[in-house]
Parts: sequence; structure tokens; C-alpha cells
Amino acid sequence: MVARFTVPLADPYLLPMAALLTAIGVTEIYRLGPGNAFRQGLWIVIGVVAFGATLFWLHRDYRVLERYKYVFGVTAIVLLFLPLAPGIGEEINGSRLWIHFGSLQFQPGELGKIALIVFLAAYLREKREVLAQGRLKDWGPLLVIWGGAMLVLFATDDLGSALLYYGIFVAMLYIATARIAFVAVAIGLFLVGSFAVSQGTPHVRDRVTNWLSPWTTHKIFCPASGQMDLRQNCQSYQEVQSLYSIGHGGFGGTGLGHGIFTGRSGVQVIPDLNTDFIYSALAQELGLIGVAALLLLYMAFVLRGFRIALTATDGFSKLLAAGLSFGFAFQTFVIVGGITRVIPLTGITLPFVSYGGSSVVANFLLVAGLLLISNRANRQEAGA
Repeated sequence: MVARFTVPLADPYLLPMAALLTAIGVTEIYRLGPGNAFRQGLWIVIGVVAFGATLFWLHRDYRVLERYKYVFGVTAIVLLFLPLAPGIGEEINGSRLWIHFGSLQFQPGELGKIALIVFLAAYLREKREVLAQGRLKDWGPLLVIWGGAMLVLFATDDLGSALLYYGIFVAMLYIATARIAFVAVAIGLFLVGSFAVSQGTPHVRDRVTNWLSPWTTHKIFCPASGQMDLRQNCQSYQEVQSLYSIGHGGFGGTGLGHGIFTGRSGVQVIPDLNTDFIYSALAQELGLIGVAALLLLYMAFVLRGFRIALTATDGFSKLLAAGLSFGFAFQTFVIVGGITRVIPLTGITLPFVSYGGSSVVANFLLVAGLLLISNRANRQEAGA
């Protein structure tokens, strides 16, 4: 009802697809743990309220955000820095991503991603012509904001988000300038930096090793138990069990509610199943056919997002829609690719599906942004 009132000419498919993805997530989360499903439902309500408030606030002209590009850039860095703050920051599974207020946990980097996309869209729209000339004074603010975000992300050992932010930065730079040389240089720097970080950071080195060699036939030292054990029983335990779960699903799946996720003692076989590894649970219960349909739904969402970018009439709207769509697509690729061993595993959420309040809120804000851009583009086309 809010969308019909505020953005009546917006793309009619995005919100239903977001609702379907959210429903799939809540259904699987409920199957894994009813208590978590109730909390996820509360976050969905908060996300929908934020979605409606954004439409009411910006439906007249969302381009007002362009005036505050530096505010959004600094806000992105502050949000990424919050998990490092003493007292409220919290480290989980080797990464310091969370802040907590009492029993409430929140991952501010999810909202930081939206803020960074707004900053990049505004700044690149203004400077895209002179950026190609390579003048340092024009690149300076862009590199400061991006470099600050990267430093904070590496300091928190959140390499999944670091990869996501880097990909968004490179993609939006290419969209704005159409200079493939920038992409080539950025990829080269990323490969060099990745190698250096993997050699110097044990957390990253373990992720790469688990990706390349999740199984061993000889025992290695297991830090968790302090004893010698096979890698698949220690460092790569989650990845291996996840692959077994996907394989168990076969083509047709075991059916909802019939997957095997706990051992005889009742302990969950795959830790963090409803967050990082929910795709594995869906693959087991829905099979290859079911998760292929799920990925096609993600592809359809991204397709509509890029279509909105193509129909937008001003540079800021085009870049904003493209950045939001690419960020959504790349985040899906990073987590699914990590689970299926296409790339090293990283701990980020599957949009709309994984358990996590901050991710749900951020993705509903993303949908609101795309609907605002779509409504304006369609209104101008109808007026013409």
C-alpha cells in the first residue's frame, strides 16, 4: 500500500521478488529453529517499516541525497569502524563485525554498504569525466573514503565484506568511466594484496587452505582441540559438512523438514547453519532443482535492477541503481561461491534469506532505492 501511494509507477516485480526471497528464508529458518524465526520476523517488520519510511521521505525527489555525498562517505567509514569500538564491538568466529547493546546485536557494515554506494554514485557522477585524466586532486577524496573503508575492514578481519566493497568500488568506477584499464589495474592490485594478506594473516591463510585442500589423508594440528586430527574434522569442518549437505540433496532434495542437520546427540552438524550456510540447508531439502530456481530468482531481481539503471535519465540515478544492483548480485555470488568452493569461503549473508536483522533492513532499503529510481524514470517516460 505504501509503495502504491508513494511510487505508483515503480517496477512492479522487485517488491514481490524480495517478499518471496524473504518468505523462503523465514520458512527455512523456522524449520531450523522456531525461536530464530520469530526474531527474524521482528527484523523483517523493522525492515518493512524502514522501507516505507524511506519511500515517504524521498518519494518527491531522492536526488537530494547527492548533496550530502561526503556525509554518506564518512558515515560508511564510521559504521564500519563501530565494531572496533571498545565496549560495544564484539568478535564472532574470528571477525569483529558486530556491535551490541544489551541483548541486541547489529552488523553496521550492512548499512555502511548502502552509504558507500550513495557516496560513490554522487561523487562519480560529478567527477567521472575528470577522473579519466588521472589528476590526484580529483582522485583524492575517492581514494581516502575507499581506502579508509578497506583499512577498517582488514582491521576487523571481515574479508567477505572487504571483497564485496572492493568489487562494488571497481564496478561503479568502470560504469562511470568505461575505462577497462582501471578494472585491470584494480584486479592486479587485488591479487597482489590478497596474496600478501593470505601470507601475513593466519585467519585468511586458513580460509585459503580450506578452500584449496578441505580434505587431508594425514593428521595436522587442530587449534580448537589442541590435538592432531584430519583437516576435515577441524579447520575445514564447516565447509566439508556443507558440501556433504549439498550432495545429500541430489536433484530433487529430501523435502522441507526432512533434511539431516543434527547428529545423534542433537548438536547441529553444520555450525552457523541459518546464517552463513543456509544455502547448504536449502540445497539439501530443495535439491539442485530448488536452489537453481532460487538462484534464477536472484538473477531476475538483478536483471530488473540493471534495467532500472538503463532507463534512468540522470547520471546519479544510473550509478545508484547500478551500484545497488551490482552489490546485491555480487554479495549473492560471494556467499554461494564460497559455499560451493568456487572461491574461498567468506562470512557474509545471503540477501533476504540468511538469518540476520541488519542484512534484512539493509536489503529492504536497497529495494526502496531501486523503486524510487524506477518510479522517477517511468514517470518521466510517461510524461514524455
